[in-house]
Amino acid sequence: MDLHARRADSFGAQAEAYAEHRPDYPVAAIRWALEPLGTSERLDVLDLAAGTGKLAAGLVAEGHRVTAVEPNEQMLSELVRRVHDVRALPGHAEHIPVRDESVDAVFVGTAYHWFDQEKALPEIARVLRPGGVLAALWLSPDPDVEWYTEFERVSASSVEPQRNDPTGVMAHPSFGPVEEKTFPHVHRRDSPEALIATVNTHSRLLVIDDEERAAINDKMLAFLRSRPETSNGPFDVSLRVEAFRVVRVSE
Repeated sequence: MDLHARRADSFGAQAEAYAEHRPDYPVAAIRWALEPLGTSERLDVLDLAAGTGKLAAGLVAEGHRVTAVEPNEQMLSELVRRVHDVRALPGHAEHIPVRDESVDAVFVGTAYHWFDQEKALPEIARVLRPGGVLAALWLSPDPDVEWYTEFERVSASSVEPQRNDPTGVMAHPSFGPVEEKTFPHVHRRDSPEALIATVNTHSRLLVIDDEERAAINDKMLAFLRSRPETSNGPFDVSLRVEAFRVVRVSE
């Protein structure tokens, strides 16, 4: 198994930690993604590569009918345990187990970079109704926060962070032009250990050996305890959500 495949498959063993420590998604980004549909009515929404349901929970809270598709059995089980009123199905972006033109929107939360886009985009177009929306959301730290920029250097592993800019890879004859908007967000952490637990759910730490991971964890803890922003009590991690949307055009 190559490194990309190992990383994509690494989350299941840490599904419970992922559900506990990863941030959710801001409702403003969800609502913006759905604006092209021109309605506030209840919609049929697919959360693709849904993980443990971080995005699905927000979609349910907005009142939509949600189908969650996730390839990893452990992640999907955690989603079912934590998020109610969701139709949960095993499946891949390259082979989506729902009918043609059966959903109004497809959301992908911080997972689009794991897809084989040449296969996934035609599948997404197949399940979307004409005029429907594909939205890819990425959560990332606010690059203007000085202490977190330093923390990222401390937490670096031998495996680099991975993501793709979807502006190009979302291009497909079935979709219109890509639109983009950035939203602020925060992730509340109760302690330095809680932030370290979040970082340990990222694939760049999941696929390294125990010795390297332990050394990085020690460095992260020493750094966080040394900083006034994070050394004592709860603190917020400033995030941003980069949201991209495209509309399914009629053929």
